[in-house]
Amino acid sequence: MTQILQVVAIGLATLGTGAATMSVMNEDIPDLQVPEGAWSSSGALDGRAFVVLGSDIESGAVLEDELLFRDGTFQSVDCQNYCDFGWSDYRTKVIDDVIHFTATTICPDAPHTVVFYGQVVGDTITLEGTWTTRRWYWTNQIALEASGTATDFDAAIAVSG
Repeated sequence: MTQILQVVAIGLATLGTGAATMSVMNEDIPDLQVPEGAWSSSGALDGRAFVVLGSDIESGAVLEDELLFRDGTFQSVDCQNYCDFGWSDYRTKVIDDVIHFTATTICPDAPHTVVFYGQVVGDTITLEGTWTTRRWYWTNQIALEASGTATDFDAAIAVSG
C-alpha cells in the first residue's frame, strides 16, 4: 500500500507543478487599449492610402508599411503579405481637425491580432499599435509606432492587390 501512496503523491506533485508552470507560461498580454469615444463606421478615410515608416518600440527594428482605407475597411499591406489578414472594418471619430481611427485585424490562419490606433491631419498620419501572437504556451507582443504621408490610393491598391 505504501508504494501506491508514493505513486499517487508523485503524480499529484507532477500535475500540480505542471499546472503552475502552464499558467505562468500562458500569461496573457492585453492588446493596445484604444481610447473611449464616439467611434463610428463613417468611412471618413475611404479612398486614402498612407506610406508609413516606424519601429518596433522594444527592439528598434524598422517597420515600413502602406495603410489602405476603402469602403469602410482597412488593410495593412505588411500584415496582408505576412498572413493574408484581408480587409478589416475600421472606425473613426473627429476631434477638431483630427480624424482618429482604429482597426483590429485578425489573421485567419494563425493566432495573430493587430490593433491600430492613429490620427490623420491633412496628408499626415501617426499611429501606434500592437501585434499580439497568442499560443497556448506563450503570448508575444510587439508594440509599434509609425508616421507617414498620404500616397496615391489607386497606385497603392494596384501594387497590393
